[in-house]
Amino acid sequence: MLSPRSGGGLPKDTSGYSPAMTNPTSRPVTLFTGQWADLPLATLAAKARGFGFDGLELACWGDHFDVSKALADKNYCQSRHDLLAKHRLKCWAISNHLVGQAVSDPAHLIDHRHKTILPKHIWGDGDGAGVNARAAKEMMNTARAAARMGVGVVNGFTGSPVWHMLYFFPPTSQKDIDKGFALFAKQWKPILDVFKKEGIKFALEVHPTEIAYDIPTTQRALDALDGHPAFCFNFDPSHLVWQGIDPVQFIHAFPDRIAHVHMKDVQVRQNGMQSILGGHLSFGDATTSGGRAWDFRSVGRGDVDFDAIIRALNRVGYRGPLSVEWEDPGMDREHGASESCAHVRATDFAPAAGAFDAAFAKK
Repeated sequence: MLSPRSGGGLPKDTSGYSPAMTNPTSRPVTLFTGQWADLPLATLAAKARGFGFDGLELACWGDHFDVSKALADKNYCQSRHDLLAKHRLKCWAISNHLVGQAVSDPAHLIDHRHKTILPKHIWGDGDGAGVNARAAKEMMNTARAAARMGVGVVNGFTGSPVWHMLYFFPPTSQKDIDKGFALFAKQWKPILDVFKKEGIKFALEVHPTEIAYDIPTTQRALDALDGHPAFCFNFDPSHLVWQGIDPVQFIHAFPDRIAHVHMKDVQVRQNGMQSILGGHLSFGDATTSGGRAWDFRSVGRGDVDFDAIIRALNRVGYRGPLSVEWEDPGMDREHGASESCAHVRATDFAPAAGAFDAAFAKK
């Protein structure tokens, strides 16, 4: 395999990335392909190398990575690596956000929105309970496919039995929430057991609409799972910043669980007219009733303090990929991908090898 799972790196590194693969003083910069799934992988790979990326984080949709083919065809995973290698790219993680969402979203709330994101074999007849069950099985198979691919991390969503109870009215008790977290654990523990067996980390992208969307709910999810060793996080600062959460505090709260990192920016622009909840406005709307209170931005053009994030990642020993998830409704995506790659490289730096004033220490 061109991109083997490796336990290399600093002790707290859960990414599966070995710094020995490239320059040990820098992290690989990759592009998440989820927002590019309209392009064939061969086309995107050529573009990504031109943008300056080291590799791709392959989405399990479009033709980028097919879980079923990975399990049925012994040559499929090698063909993915061969395609990437042609463009001097590697792969350290795959992502199955869309199917993961359908595991824990309540069966009675599975609807046409899910149909738009799910593969036909997961949607089936659309019966919610059946969708939940098929999605759970597919996530188990994603762990097996990741092992065949030789990557150590699967990024994704979980869905949530309690998101629809976010605001506690009609009156919602902690018993109601406890019941939801218990259901989440019942659904995900068997999946995570497969991940553990295969030696793969599942990295939840902490995110509104998921079981964990801030620091308290993240801890509550970990507790519900009894600290399952396969349950980790795909750290994405953008979703934290617009909620008013300090991303650095998240890193320090869960230092041993950061298995992967998304580099994505966001800008908050409340002017006294809009709710931070979005006002039911489309992404990029800058005109309706003052426009959205926040929107995603190309890396370096928003409110995320990436310098502070790199310093925090250095402190906790994360040496894995920095993966650009590019989403900016007001910018051409090819321009954005290229400038984001350059910005991440300029922002990243290795931790200090020693104290800057060590030369003055007494001998």
